[in-house]
Amino acid sequence: MAELKIGKTTLGSGMTNCYFIYREGESSVIFFDPATQGDYIYEKMQEHGFHIEVILLTHGHYDHISGVDALRKASGAKVYAMEAEKVLLEDPYVNISAQMHKPVTVQADGFFHDGDELEYSGKKCRVIATPGHTVGGCCFYFEEAGILICGDTIFAESIGRTDFPTGNMKKLLASVEEKIFTLPEETRLYPGHGPATTVGHEKQNNPFFH
Repeated sequence: MAELKIGKTTLGSGMTNCYFIYREGESSVIFFDPATQGDYIYEKMQEHGFHIEVILLTHGHYDHISGVDALRKASGAKVYAMEAEKVLLEDPYVNISAQMHKPVTVQADGFFHDGDELEYSGKKCRVIATPGHTVGGCCFYFEEAGILICGDTIFAESIGRTDFPTGNMKKLLASVEEKIFTLPEETRLYPGHGPATTVGHEKQNNPFFH
């Protein structure tokens, strides 16, 4: 079976990382967190011969969901998020978009839960609930490739902020320590902003855990 690969485009004023997972030589992709410009994302994916099979969300802040509806309409892909994140997706004040004067809401096509195993065209991942940055924030673990799409839970030598609605610092720290730091040290972390890192590097160098 061909190797799993990860691609990225960075969009929006918040420089949000929008990732996609595909198997080398195949066209089907899982797309994560379309930050904005859904039509642009679709066109670029088409140019490279990719077909968006599904859209998965790490959390519901405006800078991760503003491109959802346009991308869903263009691609026909369904959109899924943690059930606990429903309030952020559907309330522009909770997801901060109203405060940015560009209200955004998203109606998910369905929801998943902590520990769910997802599979799309042979690409398997496990949903890991990591509340703290938001109440329904989560990560997606592709064990086969040692990849964790981690949204705004953890960054390279930093963590997500918790001063927005539904944020909770105690829960965020517990999510990182109990869920992310228990993964193999070589696991590569792909955050919603900034560069990729690894579990091992963060355990040794992240100042929030020393």
